[in-house]
Amino acid sequence: MAVGTEAGSGSGSGSGSRSGTEVPTLRGVPLLGSLLDLTSDSLGTYLRAQQRHGDVVRITAGPPGLRAELYAVFSAEGAQQVLASESANFRKDNAFYQEVRDSFGNGLLTSQDEDYLRQRRLVQPLFTKRRVDGYAGAVAAETRAVVAGWEGVGGGVVDVGEEMTRLALRAVARILFGTDVEATVDVVDRCFPVITEYVLRRGYSPANIPRDWPTPGNRRAAAAMDELYAVCDSIIAARRGGGADAGDGPGEDLLGLLAAASSTDDGVFDAAELRDQVLIFLLAGHETTATSLAFSLHLLARHPEQQALAREEISRVLGDRTPEAADLDRLPYLTRVLKEAMRLYPAAPVIGRRAVAATEVGGLTIPAGADVILAPWVTHRHPRYWPDPDRFDPDRFTPEAEAGRPRYAWFPFGGGPRACIGQHFSMLESVVALAMILRAYAFEAVDTDVPLGAGITLQARGPVRCRIRGTGR
Repeated sequence: MAVGTEAGSGSGSGSGSRSGTEVPTLRGVPLLGSLLDLTSDSLGTYLRAQQRHGDVVRITAGPPGLRAELYAVFSAEGAQQVLASESANFRKDNAFYQEVRDSFGNGLLTSQDEDYLRQRRLVQPLFTKRRVDGYAGAVAAETRAVVAGWEGVGGGVVDVGEEMTRLALRAVARILFGTDVEATVDVVDRCFPVITEYVLRRGYSPANIPRDWPTPGNRRAAAAMDELYAVCDSIIAARRGGGADAGDGPGEDLLGLLAAASSTDDGVFDAAELRDQVLIFLLAGHETTATSLAFSLHLLARHPEQQALAREEISRVLGDRTPEAADLDRLPYLTRVLKEAMRLYPAAPVIGRRAVAATEVGGLTIPAGADVILAPWVTHRHPRYWPDPDRFDPDRFTPEAEAGRPRYAWFPFGGGPRACIGQHFSMLESVVALAMILRAYAFEAVDTDVPLGAGITLQARGPVRCRIRGTGR
């Protein structure tokens, strides 16, 4: 899926449920269906599908014999059905998840059935609120370094997309690896884009050659995976073996806790399983948070009045002290800014599943074996839940406003039994980092329109530049 559209591109206004059981089909071109539209502008294509045909739409792509069929579900009620109330009928069995599995391992994001339940039971105690709150200091330390590094920026312009990706990667690597953070950041920064591009190309291709054929693309991806796996395996082996590089053995960073995780029924993670969890946490833990941080700053840079309100709250609540986990409840406006940014720029703009049995959604029948997509990008702009949906308005997330909407009108962390285990950490990291950055700098947008695409996460396909001015704090 390639270049998408900026947040002001328009919204769906379909009619919701339709009578009968035949799912309407988005009109494409002869022979290729909607393949060209999905390739050039997948996010805009999903918006148009909802606008023209309602909340359940069939989309075809590819030539006869290699044609893919997608059943897109755009309503909050449909998302709840797929992710929560009938989640057992919608599995991660599609080609895209298999490619992620083959590249990043069978961790919490991709595992299923008993593998998933066992992993979740072992990992869940490490993501309690008390445990996650303890990581606020690591986030603050990495943010402090970013703030200090901007002091000498020539021309006063920074690309917040690049800067927040680096910040989020360093924060999650520090929390995962502790003192081994430097050994991993450069490798991840270099290898992840190669592997991610490879996964996307194969995941959305109607046919793929075997991974072990010695083509240039296969060899580049294999070399990146080998390098990434090697650095993770080296750190894991040092932790489990003790010695100088491991200190006194497993510690209080997340890798140490994962290495020590055990239960009577579930045993422990072996080395390969540990690596799978680490890779998935690195993938999901830095790209998603980076997206939320970057577009929060982008939106505030475009809306000076809301930026001023956020900065006033930060100054009043924090003064000059470092934010702590307890400050999340004391910074309600900043939290609303973050939630509104996650509405307009959901880090996971599209979520895929495969239907096991034929199922009725919104009065229409999705057949057994169908590839099903949910699109937070569209649901978060659905005019039934969001009046004037492209307008940036943090007050959509006051407690009263939230209580008046369906649960799945906003679902940036997924939902149901497979809701993101790290959602509290993501909110904590984002609020702490935003508070420290906005206290130190005021922002003015340089790039008002940012081309986007839907990869594994939402991707800025161009710079997200802001002009910054120090506040003396």
